[in-house]
Amino acid sequence: MSEAIQAERVRADLAELDRLRSYLIKSRTAGYARPLIDAIDDYVEAITGDRTKLHAQNHKCG
Repeated sequence: MSEAIQAERVRADLAELDRLRSYLIKSRTAGYARPLIDAIDDYVEAITGDRTKLHAQNHKCG
């Protein structure tokens, strides 16, 4: 598999994981969803090396 195809698949996975993670957080179900959110973060770390890749992407402090 070419590097470009692999990179596109990772981008697609990250987009879907971001949607799911955001839904879980915004729906205020974090009490029972926390293990799933943590698992998403673990997987993101495994494929990108950055556990916080999906954390507060659009948030600006200050």
